[in-house]
Amino acid sequence: MTTSTGRPSDFIRDIVAEDVRAGKYKQIITRFPPEPNGYLHIGHAKSICLNFGIAREFGGICNIRMDDTNPTKEEAEYVRSIMTDVHWLIDGWADNHLGGAPLYASDYFQKFYDYAVDLIRKGKAYVDDMTREETDEYRRIGKASIFRDRSVEENLDLFARMKAGEFPDGARTLRAKIDVNAANVWLRDPVLYRIRHASHHRTGDKWCIYPMYDWAHTLSDYIEGITHSICTLEFEVHRPLYDWILDALELPEPRPHQYEFARLNLTYSVISKRKLIQLVSEKLVNGWNDPRMATISGLRRRGVTPSALRTFAYNVGITKYPSMTDMALLEHTMRDEFNRTATRRLAVLRPIKVVLTNYPEGKTEEFDAVNNPEDSNAGTRKIPFGRELYIESDDFMETPPPKYFRLRPGGEVRLKYAYIIKCDEVVKDAAGKVTELRCTVDLESKSGGPTAGRKVKGTIHWVSAAHAIDAEVRLYDRLFTSPEPDATGDFKAFINS
Repeated sequence: MTTSTGRPSDFIRDIVAEDVRAGKYKQIITRFPPEPNGYLHIGHAKSICLNFGIAREFGGICNIRMDDTNPTKEEAEYVRSIMTDVHWLIDGWADNHLGGAPLYASDYFQKFYDYAVDLIRKGKAYVDDMTREETDEYRRIGKASIFRDRSVEENLDLFARMKAGEFPDGARTLRAKIDVNAANVWLRDPVLYRIRHASHHRTGDKWCIYPMYDWAHTLSDYIEGITHSICTLEFEVHRPLYDWILDALELPEPRPHQYEFARLNLTYSVISKRKLIQLVSEKLVNGWNDPRMATISGLRRRGVTPSALRTFAYNVGITKYPSMTDMALLEHTMRDEFNRTATRRLAVLRPIKVVLTNYPEGKTEEFDAVNNPEDSNAGTRKIPFGRELYIESDDFMETPPPKYFRLRPGGEVRLKYAYIIKCDEVVKDAAGKVTELRCTVDLESKSGGPTAGRKVKGTIHWVSAAHAIDAEVRLYDRLFTSPEPDATGDFKAFINS
């Protein structure tokens, strides 16, 4: 949907528009916060288009923030690929609304730590010695840890020692002190920090404790002055924790607010980054930019344009309702754009040779061909024509079915932009395969000729054999044979090999 001003319309944009009318914020600031643990996929493209689109439509900015809080999975290569993909998608469209250079959650590690110390001092966080398995089980059944009532002083001491590297991985965590019996499991004293002795791609070995997603996400938004923190629907249950963190720290207004929308699911694809990593690491595809992949780099290599991808994201829409988008919609969007913008060329992929027996040997003439019938400004080009041509093998049938209007023995077709020809003889090799068609041409049937208006039911494309050039053509099928390869669990069983 669009508004009367032509602006896209959805429930999130309606919220932003109301906030703008109410003067709630000085400037609208959104963010796109990928974790640099893989390449971006088409679901990320939808989020990029939404966040940058809102910034563009409301005169705001959108930050790119690397959510780099897990040092064991993140790499500088992924940061570079993310920036390449984002710029490819927004340059010339919303790049003027980019909030400067990319930001990093790791830039805020000291601030995150200071906020955690403040939370401990307020009596709202504690250091827990339980294992991960014990913590998960206690949270599941709503049972409090025996370490929940440690004193503020002891918690401050232990947390400082965690930071100093005194304890091994998994020995202790920092947990929020909320409600172990909360109906929302995410509020049952969630872990805020864990110990991980691993080198970080930006901070090196400076830190051995790392913040969990909810802590880093919420505080990054606040630090950057984000007004509308837009997430996919699976984070809806995290929103109460998002708000609790802001309230518990008593952070002054203006504060960010989280909103959720349904993520993009695409048929004949997997969108999960974990599964995409499997495909790449197990060499089931030719890298992250395999043209069959639903990654942005794969789509780019396949020939999808930024504007087509943005149009697709707009056509899918923004809702709260999970759904499966048909791959056919993406393909239709691509075809529609190429139909409007692409310069046409004649190509024959599976050629059959045609010899025009009554056309003078050695003669060449040129015909005017339209560059794009959808764009009158695209003009025309000259294409050569001679005695020997190639046509597509699918455009000839020796024993055709009813209503077959392409070339057949004794039948006529018009060669696009050129003459009408008639098939007189079929030449085959020893195996019975058609190798050549010998035809006669109506030399008066070209444009402006006496029989130019003569009607035949079929028109086919062709190339001059003497002027044809070789081309490499890559024909890609869908990566999976099942429209929902995730449905049964073993998605790799449906790879289209």
